[in-house]
Amino acid sequence: MTRKAKNPPRNKYARLALQTALGIFDVLVSIFLAFLLTFIYFYTNTSEVTEKKFEMNETSIIYDRSGKHVLYKIFGEENRKVLSHDEIPDTIRWATIAAEDDNFYHHFGIDIKSSLRAARENLKAENIEQGASTITQQLARNVFLTREKTFKRKIKEAVLAIKIERIYSKDEILDMYLNKVPYGANAYGIQAAAQTYFKKDAKDLTLDEASLLAILPNAPSLYLPYGENIGELVKKQRKIIERTRELGLVSGETAEKALNENIEEKIQPLNRDIKAPHFVMYVLEKMESEYGRDFLEKGGLRIITSLDWEKQMLAEEILKNSKDHLNRYGATNASLVAIDPKTGQILAMAGSLDYFDKSIDGQVNVSLRERQPGSSFKPIVYAKAFEKGFQPETLLFDARTNFGPDGSGKDYIPRNYDGKFHGRVSMRQALAMSLNIPAVQTLYLAGIPETIELAKRLGVTTLNDDRNYGLALALGGGAMKLLEETSAFSVFANDGIRNPATPIIKITNSSGKEIQTFTKEEIRAIDPEIARKINSILSDNAARTPIFGPNNLLHLDGYALAAKTGTTQDYRDAWTVGYTPSIAVGVWAGNNDNRPMKMGADGSYVAAPIWNKFISQIITDVPKENFIGYVPEIKNIPMISGDSRLKKKTVYYNIKTGKKISAEKAEKTDSDKIEEKVEIEDNHSLLYYLSETMHVDPEMLKRWEDAIRQYSEEEENKD
Repeated sequence: MTRKAKNPPRNKYARLALQTALGIFDVLVSIFLAFLLTFIYFYTNTSEVTEKKFEMNETSIIYDRSGKHVLYKIFGEENRKVLSHDEIPDTIRWATIAAEDDNFYHHFGIDIKSSLRAARENLKAENIEQGASTITQQLARNVFLTREKTFKRKIKEAVLAIKIERIYSKDEILDMYLNKVPYGANAYGIQAAAQTYFKKDAKDLTLDEASLLAILPNAPSLYLPYGENIGELVKKQRKIIERTRELGLVSGETAEKALNENIEEKIQPLNRDIKAPHFVMYVLEKMESEYGRDFLEKGGLRIITSLDWEKQMLAEEILKNSKDHLNRYGATNASLVAIDPKTGQILAMAGSLDYFDKSIDGQVNVSLRERQPGSSFKPIVYAKAFEKGFQPETLLFDARTNFGPDGSGKDYIPRNYDGKFHGRVSMRQALAMSLNIPAVQTLYLAGIPETIELAKRLGVTTLNDDRNYGLALALGGGAMKLLEETSAFSVFANDGIRNPATPIIKITNSSGKEIQTFTKEEIRAIDPEIARKINSILSDNAARTPIFGPNNLLHLDGYALAAKTGTTQDYRDAWTVGYTPSIAVGVWAGNNDNRPMKMGADGSYVAAPIWNKFISQIITDVPKENFIGYVPEIKNIPMISGDSRLKKKTVYYNIKTGKKISAEKAEKTDSDKIEEKVEIEDNHSLLYYLSETMHVDPEMLKRWEDAIRQYSEEEENKD
């Protein structure tokens, strides 16, 4: 009997394997043929490298809002001097190869490995996200093609690169690249770049200088050595120096010497006709991200910005003249921005005392940097409380309060600016006088996540991690940008409507055709009544007088003016942000390196004088408007109004000094008086009354009640 085979015959598997292999082979052949046909098509239909296309490049010009003052010219003509091979130093060749194409001397125009990696990522993204362009490809693009991100352009770029490699040697290709590419600030070619940024010829460039310049062709506006991205530029420069050592292009000793050089000190001031430089760089970065560099440099654009020339010049003059004033408080720098609340248009932006002063990092635009705002954040906290139904008349108790462990595990026990406690105060008084303890209580009532959500509605983009903020957020514990906070205050000025900050009014091309026109993007951020309550408090000079005195710098007789100061812990930042219905102005003062100022250098002394000088000189140029009043809403919330528990007393102030004086002394000297309301009966916290209708944390309630009890005992002992 013949035994059955347990397994199929081997030739069956062999046939299956052969068929599979043939199928894979057919697919690969098809792919290869498709690639070959595509390559042949583009190879035969792409311009020969000897047929250069010349375009008439036109200068793009940035103007102020009037269109009369030129702020900056983005030249279409190319500032270039062509160097011979012998005039180009090896340092820039090494740095460029390390930065752009470390396989330059070994490929035939395209780097297959890099291209496959980039192609895979681009297919995933269904878009051109990675380039992996060789130096030869970049040269082809600069001479023959645009920078549009399409697969068709990439294929043409590769074909042209291969053609270039067939005609020219590697050294010739690298020389052409170094003479052709843009390095920013309208410097084309390495000679112009060396003269622009280091005031020397290319042949004299050191490795550290060459490594910095090698970064610029990829994103000259983004990494302009005078912009706020200088820190990122230096990081990349150091990586390139390290890469030249890894590739064996330079010795370890040469690389180490380059790494020890302070490249920022070697960069020379931009010797160009530029007005409002911080603002111009802000505009350039926005436009390049939207339109691309080529379009800006060659498109002949007429860019009408929102900048008010007179206000900008005034802002720059005031800041430059504030150097001695700032130094008295241990500050070296300040920044000012002005915004039209009705449109969101940026009217002035001075990012530092002097853009070209390296000693203060003048090129850094502090109005766009994240700094802690101190008490200037409090209006947002109170606005959220008002959204929850609390009122300016709601009563809190200002007494030493232990709010429990904060993020560090230590008990959070804030203190007031004047070192005193003021007992029963309304939210109006607490915000106007900038009392810290009631502000923390208000944040607890408003809710931290809810307050951050409101800040985002107002245009703040920096408060992005709710878990990192405790009750210290009420006193400015979350970093913000001066431009964004000023824009947020503009919402209060504009009756609750937000107009996002914008620097551009209109853009036309070389033919006069409009390609972008400003349109108001009105967003209802908060209810009008909430804005009116904040306006009423921040413009209430009588309410702020007990702390700031009647003749403080936040007040101008005859004008509706709302303002708030801010000071951070250890006096690292001083703020003043204020507004009329027609203009909002923000000022920051301090040190760019975050060094503390002198003791007592708070916003009302350091930033407010600068703010007052600016606002008092431009106030007559804006419409004289009053804030719309609000209708008090005495809702069914305990302690909304404490009239039954309060009595009035008269307090006298010396008009000249702003200090409290006795009634007897007031009779003998010039004085001013206001009536204060003083608590005489109730000794419970607001949280105590709220616990009757809502869930309240027993531990926090105990802390609030203990604070009142201790305060009352101390007051009784004084008597």
